[in-house]
Amino acid sequence: MKSYRSAIFSNEFSAGFPAAGKLFKNIRIVDEKTDLTGAVFVERGIISAVIPQGCPLPRGAALVVDGAALGGAPVLMPAFIDLHAHFRDPGWPAKETLESACLAAFRGGYGTVVCMANTMPVTDTFAAARALRKRAAALGLIDLYPALSLTRGMEGTSLSDITAPLPPPGENPTLLLSEDGKDVESDVVFLAALAEARRLGLPVSCHCEAPGAEDSVSAENRGVRRVIDLMRRVEGVRCHIAHVSTGAAAAMLREAKARGLALTGEAAPHHIALTAADAERLGAASRGRVNPPLRSEEDRRALIEAVRDGTIDAVATDHAPHTDADKEAGAPGFIGLETSFSVCFTELVLKAGLPLSRLSALMSAAPARILGLVDRGLIAPGLRADLTIVDLEAPAYTGPFASRGNNTPFHPPQPPAVS
Repeated sequence: MKSYRSAIFSNEFSAGFPAAGKLFKNIRIVDEKTDLTGAVFVERGIISAVIPQGCPLPRGAALVVDGAALGGAPVLMPAFIDLHAHFRDPGWPAKETLESACLAAFRGGYGTVVCMANTMPVTDTFAAARALRKRAAALGLIDLYPALSLTRGMEGTSLSDITAPLPPPGENPTLLLSEDGKDVESDVVFLAALAEARRLGLPVSCHCEAPGAEDSVSAENRGVRRVIDLMRRVEGVRCHIAHVSTGAAAAMLREAKARGLALTGEAAPHHIALTAADAERLGAASRGRVNPPLRSEEDRRALIEAVRDGTIDAVATDHAPHTDADKEAGAPGFIGLETSFSVCFTELVLKAGLPLSRLSALMSAAPARILGLVDRGLIAPGLRADLTIVDLEAPAYTGPFASRGNNTPFHPPQPPAVS
């Protein structure tokens, strides 16, 4: 079993708990643009000041978090933002509930999450997305933005609520459109969906698995090529490639971005860290099965290079909890919300030599830009105090997990913390 370093020490997401006069001091502060030791002052849930070490600190804070007293190697970072998670709610409470998923995200350092629309019933209306977002807000753990499916019922024929007017600013419950694992097979319907996405000003997350391909590698590569070709026919649309896993798909993404297409891409921690050999070890048809599958070492190295050169914009968990019985029967997917940072820190920072600020960009600033969220993703005055503290010297947390699923490839199976 591979060894992973670092763990979430504390999540200070404050959307549900406005923090007046909270001071973090004597702590390393890292985001996409910053890496310094100092202090951060928070008032009413908003970052008021970032103060370099040695400068005068504000007085009268109601709560002081002293990094020097925490032990280990604490780092204050922007809370992570996940572009791709499956919450299974409504529909599959044995796999996950909204409560267990939000707690898992919170424990993993996430402040904002996009959950996919493949629920039961499908999240294909603004009303359904709004209801799910409202339930999550009542929990006060994370800021949830349910994705809206492209077609009604994800059946690939008639368009979903994406044909309706976009709700006014502040009332829009969705920031991303996606058919997730059920790509729209009809080019005509897909083009119509892309046109509506352009009208709404929302990006489309594409699963990229072309129908009829002879194997999963060619399916992904052909799927990415198809998205790029269709994008060229809908000028101005923004698309996002989900869980890029092959070197060829990464190369196509790189070329398309160089030609000016408004295309972004994500990589999942398991594709960054693991290969087909790990899938075989875990059971390629059971606990090691994920979609897209774990690839070759060559593909994994190409993916890390794509992360290094900016081709891959973001890390997304593709959190996909299952019951033990479903997993043993071959259900694809891994949980990821509680393991993502430790895996990526180990593989990208400790092993690949990327700066911690680059990892912060992948997990916070870049996802915020893709979603159009200008109030988070960095540690700067005027932004929301969506913050997390990680301990870079701690061993990764190995469970039990808050998620109801324990289908992780990174640690031995553990009983869930929430039953």
